[in-house]
Amino acid sequence: MEINFQNTEIAFKGKTNNELKSAYYLFKLMRNRGLVKTAQNLLITAMRLHLPYSWAIESTIYKQFVGGKTIEECTPVVEKLSNYSIKSILDYSVEGNTTPAGMERTLEETLRTIENASRNPNIQFAVFKPTAFASPHLFENAYKGKHFDSIMLSLFIDFKNRVDILCNRAYQLSVPILIDAEESWYQHLIDETVEEMMNKYNKERAIVFNTLQMYRHDRITFLKESIAKAKKKGYFIGLKFVRGAYIEKERARAIEKGYPSPICSTKSDTDDSYNEALRITLDNLNIAELFSGTHNEESNHILVNEMIKRNIEPNDRRIWISQLYGMSDHISFNLAYHGFNVTKYVPYGPVKAVMPYLLRRAEENTAISGQTTRELRLLEIENRRRQAIKK
Repeated sequence: MEINFQNTEIAFKGKTNNELKSAYYLFKLMRNRGLVKTAQNLLITAMRLHLPYSWAIESTIYKQFVGGKTIEECTPVVEKLSNYSIKSILDYSVEGNTTPAGMERTLEETLRTIENASRNPNIQFAVFKPTAFASPHLFENAYKGKHFDSIMLSLFIDFKNRVDILCNRAYQLSVPILIDAEESWYQHLIDETVEEMMNKYNKERAIVFNTLQMYRHDRITFLKESIAKAKKKGYFIGLKFVRGAYIEKERARAIEKGYPSPICSTKSDTDDSYNEALRITLDNLNIAELFSGTHNEESNHILVNEMIKRNIEPNDRRIWISQLYGMSDHISFNLAYHGFNVTKYVPYGPVKAVMPYLLRRAEENTAISGQTTRELRLLEIENRRRQAIKK
């Protein structure tokens, strides 16, 4: 099966002409590095001075990349995507509030996303960021075997309890839950905790999923060891793969602290690592479930071809493919059109609270010129196609 990701008629079937134009102009603006940097500085200043800025955000970048302020506001987005056989994941994208009250609010809201997913067949997964449930101090210092003082021990227990509350609820309601990856110096605690949760809740199927950032050169070894542990201990393993989101920060910290960078030396190495991870997981579907989160066309083609080679049906429930809401519709819509399990990450939250997420999307699309250029090219092709039909 050869899937044509350049089929813009399918890719943008869900967009009106006005939505098509709005997306085009937004990506065109994001291609201008200077303009994006100036806008970021203005937004940060406005936030610091408590000046009104929501009006400028809601109709532009927020509308493109965010589903709404609440779970309920995301309903039209979820329903619209479902019309094209695309499922959703509602991601409460509020970051940075690790006060006890802030963590409690995030915990309650994440529980709501799990319960909402259990009632809505168009939402297949729940998700959370582990750093929403503990301070950076804990993540940086909670090494396995390290002796904790009473304060650190309390933080450590509280973190694991919060994660267990979420995984237990997901298990009770049969909603698979994705646990996001963080910076490498935080990830050791997350990996250890997720392994405990999988051993506890993945006895019948994969409910708890760990996230592996494949730009780390140690992740293939970690993947193989994780699969071996699952086989030995008798639990299913949930595996979500991404390339990684903190490359500049990772390399800068490695230089500053004087240790070898954990990041692959070239993009080609990262690509090879990601694609190898897909193959390894497909070879272990008897105990593994796979969630491929990538905007890379080649990796999506490889996954499709490897599934065909192994006689795996496109809609096999153990394999899901995902892209972010507002990006790479040419991949999502074309894969869903051909029967593959596709889901969109749909962030939600108040404008001010999701600003860190939106700033990352702007930076990502500015830094990865190929991504923005690709979006613009495809939007242009579809606009010309529609104009030709009118004539």
